[in-house]
Amino acid sequence: MKVLDLLRLSTSNLFKRKMRTILTVLGVTIGVASIVVMISLGLGLSRSLTEEMSSYGSLTSVTVEDSSNTYYYYEDNQSSNTDEEKHLDDDAIAELSALPNVEQVVPMLRMDVMLKCGGYEGNYITLYGVPDGYLESQGVELAKGTFPVGGNGQMQVLFGNQVLNQIYNPKTNSGYWYDGTMVDLDLMNDTIFFILDQDAYWNFQYGGDMQEGGEAPKMPKKHIFEASGIIAGGPDDYNSYSNNIYCNIDDLKALLKKEFKNRAIPNQPTTATGKPYKEIFYNMLYVYTDSMDHVQELQTTINGMGYSARSDAEWIQQQQTTMGYIQLVLGGIGAVSLLVAAIGITNTMMMSIYERTKEIGIMKVLGCDMRNIQGMFLVEAGCIGFIGGVVGLIISCILSAVINMLASTMGGEMGLSSNISYIPPWLALVSLVFAVFVGMVAGFFPSLRAMKLSPLAAIRNE
Repeated sequence: MKVLDLLRLSTSNLFKRKMRTILTVLGVTIGVASIVVMISLGLGLSRSLTEEMSSYGSLTSVTVEDSSNTYYYYEDNQSSNTDEEKHLDDDAIAELSALPNVEQVVPMLRMDVMLKCGGYEGNYITLYGVPDGYLESQGVELAKGTFPVGGNGQMQVLFGNQVLNQIYNPKTNSGYWYDGTMVDLDLMNDTIFFILDQDAYWNFQYGGDMQEGGEAPKMPKKHIFEASGIIAGGPDDYNSYSNNIYCNIDDLKALLKKEFKNRAIPNQPTTATGKPYKEIFYNMLYVYTDSMDHVQELQTTINGMGYSARSDAEWIQQQQTTMGYIQLVLGGIGAVSLLVAAIGITNTMMMSIYERTKEIGIMKVLGCDMRNIQGMFLVEAGCIGFIGGVVGLIISCILSAVINMLASTMGGEMGLSSNISYIPPWLALVSLVFAVFVGMVAGFFPSLRAMKLSPLAAIRNE
């Protein structure tokens, strides 16, 4: 019997008992829809977690910090070499760049600054010096302006979208963190003064320590930088770049050397006697790997070299493992429905055999191959699984869209992601193949019964 003849005969038999076939297909549909929707919820939660973590920083990077800088120092991340302090300089960049699976090492120079404009001010706002092109490579989007470029003679700065949140009016105690109101300040066009030496500023304001030679504290120099742009986002849209200001790292180095000549620079290590080093060290190095799978191994290697390294890889992997268990549980719940559907397919096939016993006997007498008889019932069962799988996928996509729409509507109030249900192409394909497989497995034992029927007994059957 040809394949097309077998397929045509099998499908025609399905529609002889339409209501029974529809009810059997309905069971498969419910089973497939349950599995796909349940697994899609697990996949959506996992993807939302990954996207949320990536918004706080790269998932393939290890952060190397200067252990002498108490602001960044974490006891859990102490390096194994405690006899010698290893500071972050160009030699450290070269050393780390030579490690296996390292794609890039990016230096960061940090400085806390004060902003003043009219009656407004903002204290201890973080200014980061980064290499040209780094922010673009991280996919940072701008609301207006351009990224800062170094070497122009005038230092350019890029403001985070939440920098204004940190500026307030000290006389009225009004501002975003005081009464929820935003200050009336245009970061791009208003003249904003930057004060790098905040300790000197507070000494001058409140009569602090006298300077060397008995001189009274002096007002530190105020700098005016060119505003190159503002990062996209509103006052409530947080990401790892929102609260900071960015500039070219070489421009910031040159400025710090000039501003703090022969003096200790804040956030910079000093010698045992408290004297500043001649060189300005980086506060952090971001070491980027070629895969998230190598992050923990790289972190261990860097700590063993005497540096202080940390990453979110271990926590992320734990969360992904937890999400994997959740997906298995949700998929198992849906699989119960498909198991019930498989029992329904078996029952349908058994009833079909009883009804077509005489037909099976005639086919055997005419010399039809046993495998063709078995194949006929397997194809029927597979068709039920296929039709149920297709309809189940359509219903799953509709339910997924409804769930995401509801999540988007309630997301602002309940903190839900707008895509908590995610159906990737591979899930759709696997579910369809699985539905056909379950149908054929359910029809296997009835097909064996059809093969074992005695031809003469089958023909005599009424």
